[in-house]
Amino acid sequence: MTVTAQSSSGVDIFSDEVLTDPYPVFAELREQASVVRLEKTGVWAITRYQPIREAMGNWSVFSSNAVAFNDRMNEILVGTSLATDPPDHQQLRAVISDNLSPRALRRLKGDIEAKADDMVADLVRRETFDAVDDLARALPLAVVVDLIGVQGAVRDNILSWGEAAFNLLGPMNERAIDGFPLAGELFEWAHNVQAKDLVEGSMGHAIFAAGERGEIPHENCGMMVHQLVAAGMDSTIAAISNAIAMFAAHPDQFDLVRDDPSLIPSAFNEVLRYEAPIHAFGRRVKEDYELDGTMIPAGSQIAVLFGSGNRDPRHYEDPDTFRVRRNPVDHLSFGYGPHSCAGQGLARLEASAVIGALARRVRRLTVGTPQRRLNNSTRSLDKLPVVELEAA
Repeated sequence: MTVTAQSSSGVDIFSDEVLTDPYPVFAELREQASVVRLEKTGVWAITRYQPIREAMGNWSVFSSNAVAFNDRMNEILVGTSLATDPPDHQQLRAVISDNLSPRALRRLKGDIEAKADDMVADLVRRETFDAVDDLARALPLAVVVDLIGVQGAVRDNILSWGEAAFNLLGPMNERAIDGFPLAGELFEWAHNVQAKDLVEGSMGHAIFAAGERGEIPHENCGMMVHQLVAAGMDSTIAAISNAIAMFAAHPDQFDLVRDDPSLIPSAFNEVLRYEAPIHAFGRRVKEDYELDGTMIPAGSQIAVLFGSGNRDPRHYEDPDTFRVRRNPVDHLSFGYGPHSCAGQGLARLEASAVIGALARRVRRLTVGTPQRRLNNSTRSLDKLPVVELEAA
């Protein structure tokens, strides 16, 4: 392959304007090249579907030891599976994956579906509510906090800690700086948490048990719990809130799911493709590497633009149209390769429970103006007022 001239852009992908609506910028960057150097940050953005898959699958070159876009957060994340490459990555991830295996999730399925159905039934009776606070945040909070085994006052801090931690995955801009005090509370708690602070039989308790058995370094246990607390809910909250917004905006697509609940998995895959919950994720190139004709120098920071790849017309026909029958099982929103999202099974279970309950109990949702919560890493709604609801 012939190496092409380097393509560059003055766009700041972490600006308020881009975070509010990234898709016009994503389209512009995709048309420039598969790899575009962002001059303001010195980061190389990967914009197209196939090159993103190639980079995410090639962990030996595209290292996860720089998932954040600032050095301080990358230092903090040392010792987590999120920021560790194979072979150590598999050892750390296995401790989490055991509690998120299909067998473990089958035990949770009935309880999660019952929680979602009860929540939706109550909201139908109320008729007006905020779909983010009262459903998209409420269900993951009810499920994940218990799964991790967090007790006491810490439970009240989980959501704000997680949001702050995701802001710190971006560059050291105003959002990241403002998030440091809250994130610092999470770091302090994670540094001092012990097995006795977590419910016996929980995922968090199991991490410390693995440390005691010597399966993972004991000094990594607190940071592994930190990873669960910080990452366990925000992307799922984003995905569920985006799903509700999509069904309100596309009632014809919601009708298809209501008429045929077997479409729920396909519909959720399309939600994830259409609105990727993660805006950008970092990687560090360990050696000079030619990606789709562009030579990326060793040591470069990479920004993987999942939402751009998910809207790439080279891979998806009519990618800017939301279609629940598309079933894009190969979407990029859960990542790809050894670092694909460990919690994706739980996220699917929670989202499917919400979509299923809505499909059974609601004929039509009318929403007010959605309010987006700008975050350096997650693409989520802050408010989604349901102003009118027609029960099924």
